Amino acid sequence: MIDLRSDTVTRPTNAMRQSMATAEVGDDVLGDDPTVRRLEEMAAEMLGKEDALFAPSSTQSNLIALLTHCGRGDEAIVGQEAHNYLFEGGGSAVLGGIQPQPICQEADGTLNLETVRSHIKPDDFHFARTRLLCLENTTWGKILPEGYSAKARNLADENGLSMHLDGARIFNAAIASGTSATDLAADFDSISVCLSKGLGAPVGSVLVGSHGFVKRGKRWRKMLGGGMRQSGILAAAGIYVLENNITRLAEDHDNAKRLEAGLSEIDGAEVDPVQTNMVLVKFSSEKPGLFEFLKSKNILVGGYGGEKLRLVLHLDISSSDVEQVIKAIRGFFA
Repeated sequence: MIDLRSDTVTRPTNAMRQSMATAEVGDDVLGDDPTVRRLEEMAAEMLGKEDALFAPSSTQSNLIALLTHCGRGDEAIVGQEAHNYLFEGGGSAVLGGIQPQPICQEADGTLNLETVRSHIKPDDFHFARTRLLCLENTTWGKILPEGYSAKARNLADENGLSMHLDGARIFNAAIASGTSATDLAADFDSISVCLSKGLGAPVGSVLVGSHGFVKRGKRWRKMLGGGMRQSGILAAAGIYVLENNITRLAEDHDNAKRLEAGLSEIDGAEVDPVQTNMVLVKFSSEKPGLFEFLKSKNILVGGYGGEKLRLVLHLDISSSDVEQVIKAIRGFFA
């Protein structure tokens, strides 16, 4: 099966499984799992922050970040298509009493900063208190443009806001842009990094920030049920992917560009320019049944919204798999 639904579908390699099997463990809730601590120290250093917190998922690490930055009745400004607004079950509103203020994103994944400014609430008891600006890198495979986060930081500082980055795929952004993850994270108070997407770990996310931020975040992790005890077994997979799977993300980007080129040759195909590991394509033909046809060819694909397909490349997809996908889709429309 060629599974292009997401880069979350990756399977652990034998070497990764071996690292998990031999991991030294302790009780992480009590602070004495050495493998978890090593992962947290590694992630904090790679992102240029003081400390990190290991969480079972990026949904939880994003939620911990919002709960740590905001109190009940506070507001977080987010993108209309951002993962932590659209795909995380409304957790910050349900569990934290945090009001989301969604703003439509630009084609490059950014939020128009003047629009952001216009939505920051005045200091008036009629309004929620705007406390946080949330950005994402990458958003639907798009990298935040160079210099944008610095401008956002200036806006946040002028208005007393903290900044959180959903950096689930920040290493994709780093590899594709030739910029270090440290530099991409520099303007943010907190960053959530997913280990189980393109990097290929079976589970887990790290939330990085200052010592004080992480200390407060651990309280929220406990309340949310994220204390995992002997979680060094899982953290070992995170260490493995940070040591071995970052530079290979370039292979996924190359395969995405191959897929983009092949699909662009199909009459009626409109393919968004590819930057990282996602290919978004729309077909002008109204011929139904593409999903079912591809499944019959052992190819799974996902929807982006509307009529677009989202095809996500990852470590379990080879260049020959890409050629099979192009051939199948071309055959469907022929």
